[in-house]
Amino acid sequence: MSTPQTPRTIRGAVLNELGAEAPYAQSRPISIDTLTLDDPREHELLVRIEAASICHSDLSVVNGSRPRPVPMLLGHEAAGIVEQVGEGVRDLEPGQRVVLTFLPRCGECAECGTDGRLPCSRGSQSNEAGTLLDGSLHLRRGEEPVKHHLGCSGFAEYAVVDRRSVVPVGDDVPPEIAAVLGCAVLTGGGAVLNAAKLEPRHTIAVVGLGGVGMAALLTALGIGPRQVIAVDANEAKLDLAREWGAHAAYTPADAVDQGVTADIVIEAVGHPRAFETAYRMIGFGGTLVTVGLPAPGAMSEIEPLRLTARAEVVIGSYLGSAVPSRDIPRFEQLWREGHLPLERLISDTIDLEDINEGMDALAAGTVLRQIIRMPGADEALPQPARQLSTTL
Repeated sequence: MSTPQTPRTIRGAVLNELGAEAPYAQSRPISIDTLTLDDPREHELLVRIEAASICHSDLSVVNGSRPRPVPMLLGHEAAGIVEQVGEGVRDLEPGQRVVLTFLPRCGECAECGTDGRLPCSRGSQSNEAGTLLDGSLHLRRGEEPVKHHLGCSGFAEYAVVDRRSVVPVGDDVPPEIAAVLGCAVLTGGGAVLNAAKLEPRHTIAVVGLGGVGMAALLTALGIGPRQVIAVDANEAKLDLAREWGAHAAYTPADAVDQGVTADIVIEAVGHPRAFETAYRMIGFGGTLVTVGLPAPGAMSEIEPLRLTARAEVVIGSYLGSAVPSRDIPRFEQLWREGHLPLERLISDTIDLEDINEGMDALAAGTVLRQIIRMPGADEALPQPARQLSTTL
């Protein structure tokens, strides 16, 4: 265990208001501020952030569809190097690379006993409150307390997190790959492996080709089912899916009009109409796994008779029904063996100061994952071979 230090000063991206008017490049609800970060307490870690990426769960807080207390230091899809460990942390040490995960599991509640099917109740409560798992708060802007985002607050130079909010990975895993393992891959890939339990005999359709949907698509292609179908309203994303190996690609209207169906359908949009499209694509006796998070109160219409007459199954999957400590090593190994080319998910790299513009790009659907360059980590973050922002 390293020697405790005085509270350090860091720079980070703080959300100051919910539901600001877009474009965010003009309204600028997120400011890059200097904050004080306290040392880790018992069962906590100090992590130097190497890479973080922008996810729709960040955007959903910014646009107000998922209300959280503010001010809040954003960012949950991130990776970095352990710099200091608190009392009681015996299985990690300074110098190890770790993935931050946005839903810690206490390992004690009834929900944690469901093998990933249900989110940890304590973790969900602390996430809603904007604290770490044990209720601690480590951030201040002057004298003003600043909340933690999903137990991570990864859009900063450093983060203090609970031990149960990180999973170690090998030194051979680049920071940008480690970052996307923590959310996009766990959610999209986890839905394919854990909730859908995809097998080579199946056909599968992915509705919605954002970062999570594309992670699901890549995972499915790595397993090699009979057919992989991509569905999105954006023609450029459909072209990209074909380039990656999808056997067929359709707009939602064409998929429904042509009666396209699959044994397994993954809905990764978080919009009522996308859910309805995905539902209409379930094949006889098939399964729909929905991972998208619509705005509270959003409603969809389905025909209940189909559930019985066609023996259909609809499954809700939060965080890909994953247990991060179990599943991140699985995806890490798939990447290492060449079965999961996660580099393809990275469409751009940006500076922390461009975070508002990055939210606009995500809202416009012109990017998959934008990696935020952190000081001292630039050399580890190569420019992507293909920037979707120029092609979508």
